[in-house]
Amino acid sequence: MLHAVATWWDGIELWLTQLDFTVQVVLVVAVVGPVAWGLAAVIDTVVERSVAARLEAAERREQRRSGSPG
Repeated sequence: MLHAVATWWDGIELWLTQLDFTVQVVLVVAVVGPVAWGLAAVIDTVVERSVAARLEAAERREQRRSGSPG
């Protein structure tokens, strides 16, 4: 299985390196751009939810300590 993936990747790499530089740049931007954008969106969402959960937990702890309802 790994040999098949390596062979496939070598074929893609060979095809890409034989293209004109301008075409290479366009292909990389067309693929890497959306992937990077999507990855940034996922990371942003994870961090935002993590921080929000920590802040809510800290707020609940503070409310329990002070004894104030809601």
